Amino acid sequence: MAVATCAGGGLLPRKHLAPLGAMTVAAALTLSGCSDQSPKDPPPSPSGTGTRAPLYDELPAAVKKSGVIKVGSDMLYPPMEFIQNGKPTGVDPGLAEVLGRELGVRFQFSNSAFDTLLTGLRANRHDVVMSAMSDTKERQQGLDPSTGEKIGEDVDFVDYFTAGSSIMVKKGNPEKIKTLADLCGRKVAVQSGSTAYDLLRSQQCDEPIDIEAYDTHDEAQARLASGAAVADVADYPVVAYAAQTSGGGKDFEVVGEQIGPGPYGMAVPASNKQLRDALEAALNAAIQDGSYKQVLDKWNVGDGAVTDATINGGT
Repeated sequence: MAVATCAGGGLLPRKHLAPLGAMTVAAALTLSGCSDQSPKDPPPSPSGTGTRAPLYDELPAAVKKSGVIKVGSDMLYPPMEFIQNGKPTGVDPGLAEVLGRELGVRFQFSNSAFDTLLTGLRANRHDVVMSAMSDTKERQQGLDPSTGEKIGEDVDFVDYFTAGSSIMVKKGNPEKIKTLADLCGRKVAVQSGSTAYDLLRSQQCDEPIDIEAYDTHDEAQARLASGAAVADVADYPVVAYAAQTSGGGKDFEVVGEQIGPGPYGMAVPASNKQLRDALEAALNAAIQDGSYKQVLDKWNVGDGAVTDATINGGT
């Protein structure tokens, strides 16, 4: 008999746009969904032949037994990940679906605040973190980026996308901002724990940037919308999506070039090499058969595509 499984949701901190503002907590709690598939019977291959998926045998025994890869994600970061009609959607959930077909298991998303995701991974609440997370040496080595002190166990990344940070301002750019240097002495909103936050902190200024850090990106975006901050700095795909969609494209615009582009990675405990390598193989298969590109093109982020999976390519 099939066994139904559900993941716990978590409240909705982070990343999103005005059209999602009315999303209720109850909807957030349903984002991980349920499965009526028995863990003992792996799904058939994508071809529908009834045979096992191509890479099922590469998975760790624990994942085969459960039939599920538990994914930690901060689900308010469109277009990378967000909730629509009570379900996870966006680039990362789309890619997870593709990888699940290659591996023959289901990726089950649960929502957590961004700056708690690696803690949850190390505590075994998640098997993988997939949340537009930049692969950096500090994260790989479990170091605090501010102090360099060891704060957690090592993490491996399977890199699947490339993006940098960008500056978003009000439509028309009334403050004439073009570069990070133009933010010196100004109030800027950003999400705490993000690479954009670290970028702002490292900017050399005669008069320091007045950084306002928030738990969620939607809070930072709201500060810009209200005029309380002159800019919001975040990952390029996110601010580009916000500029395109918020207020019908009339609220914001992105200025300047992407800053410090680098890889996004799926984070896996460094102790779980088998799962890491299975994800790498599944991603390479998806790149080769074109299903990877289809997901990126659906969300207009094809410029961030990689040509092959890389382990720990961040700097």
